Amino acid sequence: MTRIAVFDLDGTLVDSAPDLHASLDRLMALRGLPDFARAEVIAMIGDGAKVLVERALAARGQAFDQPALDWFLDDYGANAAVETATFDGIPAVLATLKAEGWRMAVCTNKPVAPARTLLAGLGIDQFFDAIGGGDSYPVRKPDPAHLLATLRDAGGEARDAIMIGDHHNDVAAGRGAGLPVIFAGWGYGPLSMAAGAPVAATPADLLPLLRAGLLA
Repeated sequence: MTRIAVFDLDGTLVDSAPDLHASLDRLMALRGLPDFARAEVIAMIGDGAKVLVERALAARGQAFDQPALDWFLDDYGANAAVETATFDGIPAVLATLKAEGWRMAVCTNKPVAPARTLLAGLGIDQFFDAIGGGDSYPVRKPDPAHLLATLRDAGGEARDAIMIGDHHNDVAAGRGAGLPVIFAGWGYGPLSMAAGAPVAATPADLLPLLRAGLLA
């Protein structure tokens, strides 16, 4: 059995809220609209760039338009790793899993290009056998087909995999695909999103849960 850990990206592997926040504020400034508090931005993260921009514009009483999304993608793509960092303990967890023979993949609703740029910029891209972005396949989380396609590209199978994420989309995708799920309690989603899944309070808590999860 080749064990495989599939990670969400924003709020699970990386604290990307600072750079998402900065790009949204620049978009708002361009349109003469008020900027955001960090908590507002965190509450909008998790469903991909288009939904993030839709929510941001709606919060300022504006309708969505494609030029806003295009501008945001260009701006964020050029600034995705300015302040973003891995959560404390994540690099050590990834290194330990790799040493133990695990395969790893990222399944994120973020578009795949900035996801790849970000992982490379943070020096952790080498740990992952596949990156399934929000625009990599016809569907995205919470659709389990997004997770299953990412697993396929990583050379893994659902029976050998575990999903780790901080959002109800991760829990729903994992359960829909028949995978055990671990909720990232350090991330952006409230603990209620765990919906009964085991919660890792910190990245260090992941290792025992991952090891036990595929033995249950």
